Amino acid sequence: MEKAALLQVFALLLVISSLHAFQSDELDEEFGLEGGNLQPQERIPDPVVPTRSTPNRVKYSDSDSDSKIQITLEHAFGDSDFFPAATFSARLKTWSHGAQTLTKLRFSRNSFTEVEKQKFQKLLEDDEFYRIRLPSNVLNPPGKDFVISSVRARCLPRDGLDEHFVIHTEGVNILAVNYGSPGTCPYPRQLKLPAKWSFNSHTVLKNSEQAPR
Repeated sequence: MEKAALLQVFALLLVISSLHAFQSDELDEEFGLEGGNLQPQERIPDPVVPTRSTPNRVKYSDSDSDSKIQITLEHAFGDSDFFPAATFSARLKTWSHGAQTLTKLRFSRNSFTEVEKQKFQKLLEDDEFYRIRLPSNVLNPPGKDFVISSVRARCLPRDGLDEHFVIHTEGVNILAVNYGSPGTCPYPRQLKLPAKWSFNSHTVLKNSEQAPR
């Protein structure tokens, strides 16, 4: 009897041990365990978000440049020779497409010498022409082609000698010069000596548009 009871107890222990092992295997499989050891879970990589590449923006800087030039104005009394009388200074602007333009015109008049005063007074008495000229191309050396304009000397005297220039250019070329008094010069022109022998000068620069080259 005792032997039979021991066998039953031993058989019961085997059944309990078998059930415990079965439950342990199920738990291992459920929680990703193998052989009762914890294995690290495989890391899921973060989704790759495509970045939008910003295209490089090329900055087109204007390569315009300018240089200072001087233009000599010459004058003549009647049919006499021409002599330097004034200086125009300007900026020669070179654009990116190659065209050039005169800008920022400034004017500096020489004072009349005593000899020039006498010559001008003779023009007033005879109602003759006072002439001026400029080079037709501001980059050419002196002595080349010129643009000439004239006015009756009696049209200039006011309190001083009032003169007005309108210079028409295309690039570096001077096409024409309108020269005279700022106001009208009615006929018959009266003989009048200026109160001051100095010029009141007014200048206008007109550029014609050039197509890009």
